[in-house]
Amino acid sequence: MPTYEYRCDKCQKRFSRVESISEHGRKRPICPKCKSTKVIQIFSPFYAKTVKKS
Repeated sequence: MPTYEYRCDKCQKRFSRVESISEHGRKRPICPKCKSTKVIQIFSPFYAKTVKKS
């Protein structure tokens, strides 16, 4: 499942959540610090970890 990053507009707390793709679009996350629902998604870079067998 993907990890999504968010920032609260009220207290500026950054947090991440693991959500399924179907769950991501349905309900808005709640800030763990101030319990506000005014959060925005932050788009961050990602990396792929692979294992190369020799």
